[in-house]
Amino acid sequence: MKIVILAGGTGQRLNPITSYINKHLLPIYNKPMIFFPISFAILIGASQILIICSDNESKKKYKKILDPFKAKIKFHYKIQKKASGIPDAMSYGEKFLKNQDQKIYILGDNFFYGHSLIQNIKSQLDKKKPTIFLKKVDNPSSFGVAKLNKNQITKIEEKPKNPKSNYAVVGLYFYPNHVIEIAKNIKPSIRGELEITSINNSFLENNSLIVELFDKNFTWLDSGTHESMLEASNYIHTIEKRTGLKIACIEEIAYKLGYINKKKFHEIINYIGDNQYGDYLKKINNEI
Repeated sequence: MKIVILAGGTGQRLNPITSYINKHLLPIYNKPMIFFPISFAILIGASQILIICSDNESKKKYKKILDPFKAKIKFHYKIQKKASGIPDAMSYGEKFLKNQDQKIYILGDNFFYGHSLIQNIKSQLDKKKPTIFLKKVDNPSSFGVAKLNKNQITKIEEKPKNPKSNYAVVGLYFYPNHVIEIAKNIKPSIRGELEITSINNSFLENNSLIVELFDKNFTWLDSGTHESMLEASNYIHTIEKRTGLKIACIEEIAYKLGYINKKKFHEIINYIGDNQYGDYLKKINNEI
């Protein structure tokens, strides 16, 4: 399975820290932000991942941190020439996804977590239908928001000042082949960007869009602002402290799935060194 992770953009909402580094390389508690969508992609079955980057410098850094895992997982990279919106970024994956009926896109600053979440997502993939996911949030004006009429979605509005509901569209999208043609033909919004909301409304108007709700058992966090980055870091710290497990530990996931061997795992442990993260990996090594 091939999956595209959209990690371009300027990260303007995170300035000044994004003035010198791509936001998807910023830390969320104890690991780079990009580890969260990558680990999620691997867990739902990705064997090849295309990362849409903002520039060549980011591409080099992605390659460096992902190099240990490339034996069984193939990573590809494309640089988005201009940050003009998600649909534009999607078009860079056209050739990569050419022979795959279902197109899967994950936003690079999104985090998903919950009991049975992977099984739930896989069941939606099996339907092979255009699918988006909603989650009830406290700040819907920051997202694409579902407009409801008697529990039926009539429209999705992008960052509305007066949202008609609290149900936001999360950064995970399943689309059919012709989504790229739709993306190429949409017009910029009043914000001057090509909006993913325009694509979703196109499928909604054709009565072909499946909309699934993330219930209270599933956590979704967007890390696109200073506050949401802190919230995500605090959440992950709390869960890891309570459970003794690490969330989105790509080293552990790759090792347990057989994507890296014991020798490579030892090399990673030695590289990370003597710290809390390294000690966790040593513990995993001793248990297997």
